[in-house]
Amino acid sequence: MVDYFNGRIFLQPNEIPKDWVNILPDLPSSMTPLINPMDGKPAPPEMAFAIFPKECVMQEVSQEPRVPIPKMLREIFASTYRPSPLHRALRLEKELGIEGDDIKIFYKNESLSPTGSHKPNTAITQAYYAKKEGTKELVTETGAGQWGSGLAYGCNLFNLKCTVYMVRASFFQKPGRKILMRSFNADVHASPSKLTESGNSFLERDPEHPGSLGIAISEALEHSMRSDIIKYSLGSVVNFVLLHQTIIGQETKIQLAKVGIEEPDILIGCMGGGSNFAGLMIPFAIDKLNGKSPNMEIIGVEPRACPSVCKGDYRWDYGDSSMKGPIVKMHTLGHSFIPSPIHAGGLRYHGMAPIISILHNNRVINATMHHQTAVIGAGIQFAKAEGILPAPEAAHAVKEAIDQALIAKENNEKKVILFNLSGHGFFDLLAYKEYMTGNLKDYELPTQEIQKTLASEEMPVIDESQF
Repeated sequence: MVDYFNGRIFLQPNEIPKDWVNILPDLPSSMTPLINPMDGKPAPPEMAFAIFPKECVMQEVSQEPRVPIPKMLREIFASTYRPSPLHRALRLEKELGIEGDDIKIFYKNESLSPTGSHKPNTAITQAYYAKKEGTKELVTETGAGQWGSGLAYGCNLFNLKCTVYMVRASFFQKPGRKILMRSFNADVHASPSKLTESGNSFLERDPEHPGSLGIAISEALEHSMRSDIIKYSLGSVVNFVLLHQTIIGQETKIQLAKVGIEEPDILIGCMGGGSNFAGLMIPFAIDKLNGKSPNMEIIGVEPRACPSVCKGDYRWDYGDSSMKGPIVKMHTLGHSFIPSPIHAGGLRYHGMAPIISILHNNRVINATMHHQTAVIGAGIQFAKAEGILPAPEAAHAVKEAIDQALIAKENNEKKVILFNLSGHGFFDLLAYKEYMTGNLKDYELPTQEIQKTLASEEMPVIDESQF
């Protein structure tokens, strides 16, 4: 058994995984295809190639259990921020009164990347593939700004132009993120904007529209179709993004093995579109699906203001608010859903990754939700103990990990609890300021309103017998 220093378990650069882990061959039910919104039929490869880098499209549908990580990417990861450390939260355990080895809390620290979150794992990868095929510009949307920052950094590495449509509520809440993106030469626009037909249509109805990820996706997709040298880049939801993030879980498995732990009892991640949660969870979920870890509990955590898995329907829906992008089968609150302007902007998407939706629908994983005041309070508790102020998104996982540890303590259970610290909160200080001054509000959309919205929307009807 290898000991670890002050609770941190490190890997060497030569231990970076050489492959991404693909869960598609192991899913308990078949992955549904992306659907063309024009005719309701599976999108042909040519349509996907016009939007995304070709290699990403091929990875989206790959049935290979492992997909090689190009050597250049592994070298970039090793020279900047990977492998990321796994921490045992010894001081948090002490704070919770669970000192000893009966209850152990571990967190994978993805906050040490150049932009402070897990997002560069796929941003650098997508920029690499785009550069290889001659793309000159990548355009995207972002909620809290973590994804926009990651893509701006990745594009800067490969000398690509980067354009970001940032959800308007976050655009004004998080000025630091705008500065960071622009430091990497990205153009950043508040969404909805006047730069696209999609954005204009929403601003005409409401000049003070707070925006949503669905609207920002519509704008980015519209922008990307202006030229064949512009491609769209997505930071969550789709299969290839989740694939790229599995480097997180693979490193974690190696690190746990170094201290004699085969698997956690409870694995936790926040989820908005699903990328950081899936990145940690997928390598472990494959073991669970194959019968190696039948008792492991995997929990995704949502905000009560935007609970697509906990309160949404599992159905076909448009991925964007203007109904121009591909149709996917997922847990959804409806493409017209406009969430309250909570500070966890990265968790405000109306849908959930199809992979995660399938796993939840088949009861391989569980989901829960929390109010933002309790989440930010847990973030402060974690910061005082561990010295890292988590992003509001990551603080959802912190809150659930603390709750699970206290339940285990009350029940005198032995538990290994693992969560993903997907990013730091140094650009999200307004949320903490509002909490400290008593101005932070909780939002929870009633189930009746969600069902009313879903019932009133123009939902696509897809004939699943065609595939």
